[in-house]
Amino acid sequence: MGEFELIQRYFTRPTPHAVLGVGDDCALLQMAPGMQLAVSSDMLVEGRHFFADTDPHHLGHKALAVNLSDLAACGARPLAFTLALALPTADPAWLEPFSQGLLALADAHGCELIGGDTTQGPLNICITVFGEVPAGTARRPGQPATQALLRGGAQPGDDVYVSGTLGDARLALEALQGRIQLPDAVLHAARLRLEQPTPRVALGLALRGVASAAADISDGLLGDLGHILQRSAVGATLDTSTAIHLLAAQAYFTRASGPIDHMLSPQTALQCVLAGGDDYELVFTAPAAQRAMVQAASWASHTPVTRIGQIDAAPGLRLVDGHGAPVANTFTSFDHFKA
Repeated sequence: MGEFELIQRYFTRPTPHAVLGVGDDCALLQMAPGMQLAVSSDMLVEGRHFFADTDPHHLGHKALAVNLSDLAACGARPLAFTLALALPTADPAWLEPFSQGLLALADAHGCELIGGDTTQGPLNICITVFGEVPAGTARRPGQPATQALLRGGAQPGDDVYVSGTLGDARLALEALQGRIQLPDAVLHAARLRLEQPTPRVALGLALRGVASAAADISDGLLGDLGHILQRSAVGATLDTSTAIHLLAAQAYFTRASGPIDHMLSPQTALQCVLAGGDDYELVFTAPAAQRAMVQAASWASHTPVTRIGQIDAAPGLRLVDGHGAPVANTFTSFDHFKA
């Protein structure tokens, strides 16, 4: 199969919202009046971001999900995306499920494939996603005039929240790399979180005008919250006794093999939750006066959120237990050039 037959068979579709999609040297998008274009890119490399035996349907889903998660963190509505794909071979048995997983998630979010590139080489998937967010007024000096959620808006006294559950993707990775053993049911559920994350687009949209700052959790909660703290010039205190219960696998452990403590130490559980990465949930801040609005956004988007801490005026990130006693921060989030 040649390059252009591959594109035509698996990646060419009608684009009713884009002015021009696949087939020309450029695609064309028409922005609605008063809207700003949100753009993000992510790359997935075999052996670095996913295993060689990953289900291609799951991989197609994840390749787009990690990009949609960036739009969610900015409160942007998805519009379209491009796909740059390097393949060792043009194998229909791989391309068919990969494209199905990719395009099923795209359809679920009204996000059209409008172009890209293909070549032969080691498996590498690079997606650039486009979304829209309303223009607005600058919330702080030096910030852009936009309604987008940004990393730089957190204020002392704000609550810190996370969406969904955290740590299960890292738990699956630990098991798949042979560092821990998990019951089959636990590993299956955790691996789905690793390979098929849920981008929180609806929550991001609902948080516009409510959250003061936001980021998606791709490299680990502490690392990605750290970006908010740095951009906002603030610090934070997190309650580890609340955070540790964000590991969804705890429920599977209880059903499959008894309490989680019998197979997973509290330190390992906290490592997965606080610094595991590949969660693709949102960490965000909001004024304490907005707690009812945060809950309303949670209900409207059918996405659970958990308050796990508070923004401080003093710089730095502090961990405490349920009694407020300090917990040593020995956790390290993912870094592509250090891992």
